[in-house]
Amino acid sequence: MKEYLECGFVTAIHGLKGALIVKHACDSYEAFASLKRVYIEKSKGVFSPIKVLKCSPYKGVALIYLEGITDADMAGAMRKKTLFAHRDDIPREDGDFFIADLIGLTVYDANTGIKYGMLKDVINSGAQDIYVVEGENGKMSYVPAIKEFVKEISLEAGISITPIEGMIE
Repeated sequence: MKEYLECGFVTAIHGLKGALIVKHACDSYEAFASLKRVYIEKSKGVFSPIKVLKCSPYKGVALIYLEGITDADMAGAMRKKTLFAHRDDIPREDGDFFIADLIGLTVYDANTGIKYGMLKDVINSGAQDIYVVEGENGKMSYVPAIKEFVKEISLEAGISITPIEGMIE
């Protein structure tokens, strides 16, 4: 499991005092705003923490101020950078999983045990997540991540589902 997870992407700067506009990658703005620090990957696998001084909602994204970034030039150097959070810093409830931990899990039928393939991606459609399952034939199937279809998730055993006819290619 990855220790550091993508939590946002700096899309632009705002004003002259070092504010960053960040498209967050958390389940909610509130989860992103609760972070006390974020990390920048300095080199492959080496992460450097930066304290979050302030975070505010801004036109559907986040406006943040980070320690040590005090003007537009410094903020400009952060443009197009990915922000990371330590997995222990991200609030979760029991039964919640990080998408990064689910990718690659086996997807199988809850009733028959038939293997459908592996979880290739998770798409956030707004209403609910959609699991993208890559079959052994290479075809992609799309399973809404709701109780009616997803019966159990286990990081050890995989994801058990009960698809309707035609859902799995």
